[in-house]
Amino acid sequence: MAALDSAIEQAKELLHDLGPVTSRKMFGGAGLYLDGVMFGLIADEELFLKATGDFVDDLKALGSSPFVYEGKGKPVSMSYWRLPESALDDADEAVELARRAVACAHGAKR
Repeated sequence: MAALDSAIEQAKELLHDLGPVTSRKMFGGAGLYLDGVMFGLIADEELFLKATGDFVDDLKALGSSPFVYEGKGKPVSMSYWRLPESALDDADEAVELARRAVACAHGAKR
């Protein structure tokens, strides 16, 4: 669990300028929330962002891939996409992408 706690803290630090990001542990990972809406997921110590529509295409172009888990004998892909490598060391890029993820999450909540 120490690795998960560390990944959560790193994500919060990276996304500091986004606002008061909170987390909730679940299923061996954690959800990241802004204003009560889940926009991010930490799984296997990696940060994934909620993505729909054009945002998915933009993340693909940046080399991202979806979060996939094994469900009932077959892989299941979710609407969360790995934070691109370029954003791991660039807080401005990470926050910009996270803002788009928050917008996607708000759209999904409706």
